[in-house]
Amino acid sequence: MRLFLFFTILLISFAARASDPLIVPEAASGLTENKSASYKTAIAVTANPYASEAAKAILAQGGSAVDAAITAQLVLGLVEPQSSGIGGGAFMLHWDAQTQQLSSWNGRETAPIAVEESHFLNQHGKPMGFFDAVIGGHAVGVPGVIAMLDAAHKEYGKLPWARLFQPAIDLAQTGFTLSPRLHTLLSKMPKVAVNPEISQYFFNNGHAKPVGTLLKNPAYAESLALIAQEGASAFYRGALAKKIVAAVQSDPNRSGKLQLTDLADYHAQRNEAVCTSFMAYQVCGVPPPSSGGTTVLAILGILQSLDIADKPSATPHAFIEASRLAFADRNHYVGDPDFVPVPTLGMVDHRYLKQRAALIGTKAHQGSFLPGKPPGAQPRQTTPSPELPSTSHFSIVDTQGNVVSMTTSIETAFGSRIMVGGFLLNNQLTDFSFSPINDEGEKVANRIQAGKRPRSSMSPTIVFKDGQPVLAIGSPGGARIIDYVALSLYRILAQGDSLSNAISEGHIVAMGEQVELERGRFTPGSVTSLQQLGHRVKESDQTSGIHAVRITKDGLEGVADPRREGTIAGF
Repeated sequence: MRLFLFFTILLISFAARASDPLIVPEAASGLTENKSASYKTAIAVTANPYASEAAKAILAQGGSAVDAAITAQLVLGLVEPQSSGIGGGAFMLHWDAQTQQLSSWNGRETAPIAVEESHFLNQHGKPMGFFDAVIGGHAVGVPGVIAMLDAAHKEYGKLPWARLFQPAIDLAQTGFTLSPRLHTLLSKMPKVAVNPEISQYFFNNGHAKPVGTLLKNPAYAESLALIAQEGASAFYRGALAKKIVAAVQSDPNRSGKLQLTDLADYHAQRNEAVCTSFMAYQVCGVPPPSSGGTTVLAILGILQSLDIADKPSATPHAFIEASRLAFADRNHYVGDPDFVPVPTLGMVDHRYLKQRAALIGTKAHQGSFLPGKPPGAQPRQTTPSPELPSTSHFSIVDTQGNVVSMTTSIETAFGSRIMVGGFLLNNQLTDFSFSPINDEGEKVANRIQAGKRPRSSMSPTIVFKDGQPVLAIGSPGGARIIDYVALSLYRILAQGDSLSNAISEGHIVAMGEQVELERGRFTPGSVTSLQQLGHRVKESDQTSGIHAVRITKDGLEGVADPRREGTIAGF
């Protein structure tokens, strides 16, 4: 009661929307009106209208949710190339309506076999600056998107593999119009033209091509046609693999160590999802090496222990502290479970989270929260792991009730700045901690190692009630993804907010002592109130791209984040 009475002074209200851009993982490109649509039978919500319509067409042909996801990804790699593509990695949750089974799919990139733990140390043995490391072949991991989609298609595909490639092939050949968002990002990042192929494709005399320009990408069409005809092996073992390796090894900015054997040996993983109860729901995410699932669930579990769902004035402070606590554990324990022990279930254990919730007081905790000791934890060490991914998320439900929630990324905007075969290569190796040891000389969980997958924050999520899916959701945004998804889920599931309002309302991001409030979305009084509690608050633009589908007895409701160019398509 004391906590609630104190919180009632924090009446948060929203102000005008922000319009001034800030350079973040992907720069802000303005806000549109709320976007929502409802359909009876099938739906696709993606980051671009070309992709949404292509996915819808596949669904209308009797394609499965996985079929539509493949087509959506291939089209996004063409029309939203700065965010994702076949040169990157992904995580996916899939619900099989017939077998009533949920599966998690891991298409995260791996480090080349030739890398050493000193990969991101400079000549003085110190960690490189992030932006020194992020551009060039040095940062490229083995792409996993194609392998993951191929494996999922063999399990859940209905239409022929090659047919799923045709929409993207046709669009690459006939051309698509350059969108306002892509133009904005190119204009803000002229150095992306460091690669001659990128420069020729996107720029005229050093200036980004204007909005509405018809862009054709015959090289991408050729690459897709090869994979369509020969299967995933064309990407990992054929001529395309040789092109990728040659581009990485010869990159003039900073050559990489990728080899043909790295591509040939890559395999996607199928895992059990990580799930926990929240209110009347079961919330499920992907397990490590993504930290998204465990951290989103931990935030929700801590908030549930505080029992403030009917006290909206208490939410901002409580959410900030819950996020800080969850990130302390995330940073300390999560890495690739094939290399380090991760207490996945312990981190979302309700009794443990109740203990963590007890650390939240009426004012901000000063200094960093220490990581806790979840059940099953072994000593791990924390080091910074810069993460500014350029990412995309889509949610799809097919005519049979199968569900896909998939987040896909090439890391920072335009990835490594290496373009080969008409697509961009990732720079996901920079998601590893740059220093392999801490100040005491102890090994850290997320250090780079040969064949290892870097920690991620991707958080594709599916929510269940009474054993059936009721919501698919996820977002891009780097480590901020976790807070974008967690707060949206809390608003929807605990506070009864509409899907549209929950996604469009102002974001709160708290990964450590610094708290970010979405610029222009909170009143000066609400900012001051949080500061009076001891929070270090700053306002900043937030570039989430939350795409969600709510499943009800009446049909399917889709919502696309107004902060990006996403759309909803269905029937």
